This record gives sequence, structure tokens and C-alpha cells, in this order.
Amino acid sequence: MPAVLGLNFHHDTSAALVVDGRLHAAEEERWSGIKHHHPVRKGTLAAPARALRWCLEAAGLAPGEVDAVWAASMRPSPAAGGWLAEERDELAALLPAPLGERLRLLSHHTAHVLSGYLLSGHEHAAGLVIDAGGSSLGSDFGPGRERVTGYDLRPDRVDRVHQAMPTILPGPRRIHSSLGHFYRNLAQRVIPPGDEPEGSMMALAAYGDRQRYGARLRELVRLGDDGDVRIAHPWGSADRDTPLLLDGRAWTARNASDQPEHKRADLAAAVQEVFAESVVHVARHLRRLTGAPALVFSGGCALNSHLNGCLALDSGFDTLFVAPAPHDAGTALGAALYGWRYQLGQELLPVPVDADWGPEAGSPAAIPVPKGYRAVPVGELSFAVAGLLADHRIVGWVRGRLEFGPRALGHRSILAHPGRAATRDRLNAIKQRAVYRPFAPAVLAEHVPEWFMSEGDPFMNRVAHVRRCRADRLAAVTHHDGTARVQSVAPDHAGLRELLEAFHERTGIPLLLNTSFNRKGAPIVRTAGDAVAAGTELGLDALAVGDTLLLADHVPDPRGTASRSR
Repeated sequence: MPAVLGLNFHHDTSAALVVDGRLHAAEEERWSGIKHHHPVRKGTLAAPARALRWCLEAAGLAPGEVDAVWAASMRPSPAAGGWLAEERDELAALLPAPLGERLRLLSHHTAHVLSGYLLSGHEHAAGLVIDAGGSSLGSDFGPGRERVTGYDLRPDRVDRVHQAMPTILPGPRRIHSSLGHFYRNLAQRVIPPGDEPEGSMMALAAYGDRQRYGARLRELVRLGDDGDVRIAHPWGSADRDTPLLLDGRAWTARNASDQPEHKRADLAAAVQEVFAESVVHVARHLRRLTGAPALVFSGGCALNSHLNGCLALDSGFDTLFVAPAPHDAGTALGAALYGWRYQLGQELLPVPVDADWGPEAGSPAAIPVPKGYRAVPVGELSFAVAGLLADHRIVGWVRGRLEFGPRALGHRSILAHPGRAATRDRLNAIKQRAVYRPFAPAVLAEHVPEWFMSEGDPFMNRVAHVRRCRADRLAAVTHHDGTARVQSVAPDHAGLRELLEAFHERTGIPLLLNTSFNRKGAPIVRTAGDAVAAGTELGLDALAVGDTLLLADHVPDPRGTASRSR
């Protein structure tokens, strides 16, 4: 029974185990309660201790029964040679001895791209990884770290064919910029403290005039031959304080709250467009280099669902596959899959339609019914919850194994009717999000073409335009620009499929608003107890946890509800 463990010791600390063709994967934040769980001090390392322990327990393995252990290298170093061995020894010391002895490292970007490619089902694909920064490049490419990496991917080999470090020459020292840093750098000048910068800027961009600051932004990011991208210093770095001068205003992270919202929206729109143009530019170069029909995209920048919509339409590839977990937690998954396929020579895992690779929630039976709620016995839970949703109630939904990755895919979700803008506004207030933030629809896969102009994604990783003839029925999930981040729900999806079918039968609408079940600033809930505590604190109308239904006292019993809300 072959078993390969993959680990990520940096931010978004995580563990993934492939054993006998089955995948177990979890993020440490779901135990620690610290979103994007990361080492206590920058530059240090942390083992995903509880996620690792759960993976081994779920597979019924002792540490000595694991055949191979892989992790993504991340420690920056300007020197070649011994630095990789030093990092390996430091990581190995954080593990039980049998695991530490087997630990080997691969590059951060290779782990990223394989977390997508080895689950994509494609024979030949180009791989693209873009983030703030990855492994040290050492003597192969000169000093610096991975920033933009392109691959030619096949079942029997992984070829790195493009390595770009967006550069400028500000003086005597060569600076390697980053598209990931560029987007974050500008986002911190656009989004006031308290909201997640990158996701909030992507949402705000829909309200802006991208032409107002477009020319100025294109002075900062220049595109050249062979996929070259050059970013003016310091806009591709982590510098938050150098003023960006626009319209006589000095934009810094410290004064984002002072800028008028309509001007912040205009800058957000320009940044989003220039960022997308830059990534599409690199992708087209990869298409020419590899001749591959499919593009696999990963890294932190692949969390930008609007960018992914542009890549699907404009990159020149027939197919786009975005890694299920493109953020750094996914490197543990890519590391495990690398060992499984390329070290042990095992068959590829089936293409997933879900990412339910984590622990079960456990039974809520031993949890006291919270004040303000009552337990309601129901025969068919999906039918009862569909009735609540049809009546525009907001429901916490906990079903099956926990999702791996940043999106709630119907196992730890808050669900609602997609038809009313007031529901979106209420949910943004409940979750303490900016009013302009959109919500995503989870859609029965076979009905996606009837409601949207392009295909969805099973991991909620790209946007599609809502069909205009349907938009009035989808006010809660249609963004200001007419798009929605569509999660396509396949027939064998264990978390949402039955509920979506019941809701469709009742309302004629084959989709639900689906957002993550969490408090502001906290990770997605893991256990039944976490869900009950968070749901009552948020003031949700109902909680469906396993086979138990809890109703807020103001909500009528759904067993008496027979309405058909169309």
C-alpha cells in the first residue's frame, strides 16, 4: 500500500497524504484558528503538526509506514550548494524521526504546478506559476527567486521552459520584482485596513473606470518579447510606503482610508486590467513555446478569479485548469503527488470534482442546543433545507469531509437563495465584509450553460458572465460587472448535489449562493462544534450539521412550508 506525504512548512501550513490511490489533505489553520497559519516569526518554519497527525490517523498509518516525504523548498538564499541541504535538515528536525529521515525537497513552483497538472487529466499541458516568490534559483538562473515560471508538462517528465524574474535597473543593484507583489502592493493602497486586500480590490475593480489610471499603470508595467515583464521599482516589491502619485494625490497603504471610494475603484480597475494583460502575455508565450492544448495555472495569483476568466478566453489555449488549491497550502498536495507519480511510479489519481479531502465534522449530538435555537426533527434534511432556502432563509451547511483549499465547496458553507440583492447585503453585514464584495453561485453542472456564458469550475476558481435573460433572478450572486464566480457541481458531488436538486425542484433555479462558513478573519469551520458556535454568533437562520437541523426561534418549522418560490 504505497504512501507518500507532502508538506508545506511556510504560510498556509498544510499536509497531504496519498495512500493506496486515496487522498487526505488538510490545512493547519483549521486546527489553530489562525487564518493562513504561518510561522510565528518571518523567516522561521513551522510544521503542520495537527494536519499531519490527522492525515496519518485517517489513513491508519504510523510514521514509519510512509514510503516517501516531500516538501517545497522556500528558504531564500543567494548561494548555490549547501543551502538546500541546510533547509532540508532544518525541516527534518520538525518531524518525527522516520518522516524526517525520508524528507526530500522540490522547488516551490514545481510543487505548485503539479498540484494542478497531476489532477487535471491532461496528457500534455503548459504549466504557469505566478506568485510573490518561490524557491531560490541558485546557480541555474543566477541570484533571485522563482517569480514567473513556465513548464512543459507530460506524464513522464516535467520541463521548466520559462523562468522570468520581472526586472528593472534602478541603480547599481538589480531588483527582481514580482507580479504577485505588484498586485498586493497596489491593493494595500486601494483597500483600507480590515479587509483582505487582494480579494477586495478584485471586487472593487468592477465599479471603476479602468481608463482613468490605465495609462499611468502601463508606465509601471512594460511587456516585452518572449513573455518578458518589467515592473518599475518599487511597485513590484513589498514596499507599502513609497507614495504613488496620481491626480495630485499620494497613495500609500497608510492613507488608503482617506482616498475617495470612486477613485479607489478606478485604480483597482486599472490594476486588475494591467495585471490580467501581463499574465495573458506570459501565457501566450507559453502556448508558442510548448504547443500544448491545455494550460494549468497555479500559485497565489491563480486565486484571482477574474484573471482566470481572462486566461480562459484570451490565452490561446483550448482548456484552462486552475489548481484546486492554488495558494501555498496546495504545495503540500503537489509535493505528495510528485512523489506518488514520479518517485514511486504510481498511476495518476482520477480527476476530482470536489476537494473533500479533510476530516469529518463529527456528530453534533453531544453539543447543547444553543440559546435562541431549537432542534427540529426532519425526515429528509435536503428537502427541509431546500424549503428554508426557498423562503430566503440563510443556512449554515456542514456535510461530509472538510474541503481542502480556500473555497467552501458545499461541505462547510453558508447557503442562501440567489434571487435577492437584499440577501447579498445581509450576508455581507453578517460576515462583516465590504458592501461591494460579491458572492458565488454553486450550480448543477448540467445547467451551467443555461445561466452563464461560459463554463464554471468545480473549485470556484474563475468567473463567467451571467446570461442577461437570467440576471434578474440571480441578483444576490451577480456582480456589478455582470459576472459570477461559478462553482459547477457534478452529479457525484457528495456535499451539495442532493440539496441543489431539491432546491431546483422547488424553485426552478438550479443554483444557490455559496460562501464560506467562517467568522471574519477566521478560517472555515472544521467540526460540528465549530459550526454551531460560529453559526449562532453570526445569527444564521438555521444550521444543518450532519443530519441535525437547528432553527433560530424566529424561523417557522419547515415541515409546514410548502411554498414554491419562483
